[in-house]
Amino acid sequence: MEKKNIEVVNIVVSSSLEHDIPLEKMATTLSNTEYNPEQFPGLVIRIKDPKTSALIFSSGKIVCTGARTLGDVRRCIDKIKKSLEKINIKIIIEPEITVQNIVASGAINMDLNLNSLAMKLDNTEYEPEQFPGLVYKVNVKDKEGKTFKATFLLFTNGKIVCTGTKSEENVHLAVDKLISNLKKVQ
Repeated sequence: MEKKNIEVVNIVVSSSLEHDIPLEKMATTLSNTEYNPEQFPGLVIRIKDPKTSALIFSSGKIVCTGARTLGDVRRCIDKIKKSLEKINIKIIIEPEITVQNIVASGAINMDLNLNSLAMKLDNTEYEPEQFPGLVYKVNVKDKEGKTFKATFLLFTNGKIVCTGTKSEENVHLAVDKLISNLKKVQ
């Protein structure tokens, strides 16, 4: 097996505080927020540690992005709950977190001929005049035998970005499948 070096760089999750949120009040009280309801119905809150951002909607729904671990996701949501306490909103539930997407990047230590791969692999898009990477979509089976999709950006130097998975385990399964498919056609 080729040596692979890949790490999670972004986890996108959705959750709900199960409480109506007065976004206008949040925006006027807290400094780390942006709210422009004419442009977009959600409030953006930026958190320094862990470096994350979240969209908060008046329904209490949240989309959190930028975390590198699920622990960071929890800390982000805890900080949002603490921010809400400043405007007298106490969230007593422990919000359920649903991972929507994981982005990982790294290298597989193989030189890749993207022109050749675009011809030999199915489900690729490669327009070198527009973007230097090849997009490769692959179906992968998880440990339970369920199929999930992963999308890769591949670069000639062996650097990769993987997106579309919902667990770190599935990132690694997808990278293993990618390497296996590359070895078949290299």
